[in-house]
Amino acid sequence: MVLEAWFFIAAALLLVSGGSKFVDPAPTRGALQATGLPAFNWAVYLIGTAEIAAALTGTVLGGWTSLGVALTYLGFAGFVAYALLRRIPLQSCGCFGKADTPPTWGHLVFNVVSAGVAIGVAVTGTEPLGILAGQPLGAVPYLAFVAIGVWVVYLLLTELPRLRSLMT
Repeated sequence: MVLEAWFFIAAALLLVSGGSKFVDPAPTRGALQATGLPAFNWAVYLIGTAEIAAALTGTVLGGWTSLGVALTYLGFAGFVAYALLRRIPLQSCGCFGKADTPPTWGHLVFNVVSAGVAIGVAVTGTEPLGILAGQPLGAVPYLAFVAIGVWVVYLLLTELPRLRSLMT
């Protein structure tokens, strides 16, 4: 049950992250440019579309389509690891369309664990939406838990680095 909950949280974060790239592509474009990758709006929109598609197919179809979520998070992990190891001064990794979301080691760990969870969902053949069918009260409490998880992870990835910088 924990595997599926984490998967829902990770997939929902991909929806938020992908959507934010359409609202404001500038932070992602800046991160791509700083690392030497193609930094065009179309590249940002392509990344956002891939995030949304992976989240939706992985959640709705489950099973092996969950590997799209895993590949997305592995790509993010690679990007964050590259930026951290090369000490590229990024104001933002571009994840959530916020200018002040620098890549952190915690971000890297979340990406790697989320990829592992998505691989676990794929290997076990879990259908995430099927999990909701067995939940009490029409899955409302479960989805509320997932929503709280999304919010907590979002805050940890976006606000914790900012708070840490204020304390130093």
